[in-house]
Amino acid sequence: MTQAVKTPVHLWIVGVVSLLWNSIGISDYIGFKLKNAWYIAQTGFNAEQVAWFDALPLWANIGWALGVWGAFFGSVLLLMRSRHAVTVFLISLIGLVLHTAHQLLVAKAEFIALFGSGPLSFMAVIWIIAIALYLYARRQAAAGVLR
Repeated sequence: MTQAVKTPVHLWIVGVVSLLWNSIGISDYIGFKLKNAWYIAQTGFNAEQVAWFDALPLWANIGWALGVWGAFFGSVLLLMRSRHAVTVFLISLIGLVLHTAHQLLVAKAEFIALFGSGPLSFMAVIWIIAIALYLYARRQAAAGVLR
């Protein structure tokens, strides 16, 4: 008989904060994919920048989708104390690799010309948070907090 592991308070804090953080990525994804005029106007992107997002190759779009939806559902699974959060956060990281590969390897010059170098710092923050969430979920699974 195994003893149930009590849910630590930090799991709820990390879970809720990560869900809120990852909701930002979902809103970006939905706003651009549905071509929501109000949302796009709020981003401050010009027509050329919006066209760049529209012209993403299929594999980069798949990466974007895996990245944002994987991170969102990873957070949901973390709050549900599911061990599957680890796998879903890993899928999110794979999506981030694909999307970042397009931005920084395939279309870096065009990306920098259109958006400047500012988004590179934000991309670094996204990477740090995504890796931290994956490692956190893995650690919680190993500690028996996630079932």
